[in-house]
Amino acid sequence: MTKRDVIIQALQGRRPPYVPWSFSFTQEARDRLIAYYGTGDLEDRLQNHIVTVADTYGFFTDIGAECVRDCFGVVWDRHIDKDIGNVRGQVLPEPTLRGFQFPDPHDPQLFADIASQLARYGDRFRVFNIGFSLYERAWTLRGMVDLMMDFLDHPRFVHELLNAIADYNIAVLREACKYDIDAIYFGDDWGQQHGLIMGYRTWREFIYPVLRRMYGAAHEQGKRVFIHSCGDVDELFDDLIGIGLNCFNPFQPEVMDVYALLPKYRGRLAFHGGMSTQRILPYGSVNDVQRESRRLIELGAEGGYIFAPAHAVEGDVPLENMLAFIETMLSQTGYAN
Repeated sequence: MTKRDVIIQALQGRRPPYVPWSFSFTQEARDRLIAYYGTGDLEDRLQNHIVTVADTYGFFTDIGAECVRDCFGVVWDRHIDKDIGNVRGQVLPEPTLRGFQFPDPHDPQLFADIASQLARYGDRFRVFNIGFSLYERAWTLRGMVDLMMDFLDHPRFVHELLNAIADYNIAVLREACKYDIDAIYFGDDWGQQHGLIMGYRTWREFIYPVLRRMYGAAHEQGKRVFIHSCGDVDELFDDLIGIGLNCFNPFQPEVMDVYALLPKYRGRLAFHGGMSTQRILPYGSVNDVQRESRRLIELGAEGGYIFAPAHAVEGDVPLENMLAFIETMLSQTGYAN
């Protein structure tokens, strides 16, 4: 059985031969693992079961002074956050799309690594990633504060903006589906530590109908739908299942009861994540990390679960804690040294 097969069984809510995993690391954490393992290529060590293809956020152009510009024209300052950065300025200073041109959804740079990744990791479940796929793409263009005001003051513009972003994403995913991929992954943070950033009524009015279009386009291509949304968003699960969501990430234990939700939704919705990145990984002991990893393995043994930390592992996590969850997962299958 390939890693791809194991993921498919888990997504279907069937009991897999072991609990699959797929985890990622921010640059600082990754550098520590590279130094420990003595190799810049960690994939043979990690044995992830998912391969993510295409640039998560659209391609970037280095413009100097530790800044990059993405394909939408958004400038990201990486002085502090070395992985993505912080938005500088506004691409859309006014509530209008006049004069703004979307990137070419068929630009070869968006798909440049797919063939090589599939050739190297052919045994893995293949996911095409559209980062900043809707609300996040809107606020990176318009600015967070102005977009939140636009929901109230310029609703017609917000509908136009979100649907234009969806049109672009649908064109991109249709091009990506010319390759042998298994799922489309949409990244879009809606949650805070308590509740939705914009509230349920606003989410349902503006975001939900556009998600339905995008998820429908993915299913028309015969692909599963994964989403990422940080924060307390479990109130949306039934809505999301109703429009075709198959797997939810990051499944944060600090903001939702993972031990109640996974059994409740098993067979209808799978989860990817679940290991605490706010408490256990940065502040717990090695024994704490091992214990929680084993609890999550037990929770996911019946299916519906892909193990991972609830975020790309941050630089505040001690090396020994990273190794603790990595080796616990590898030990299920004999990969551990």
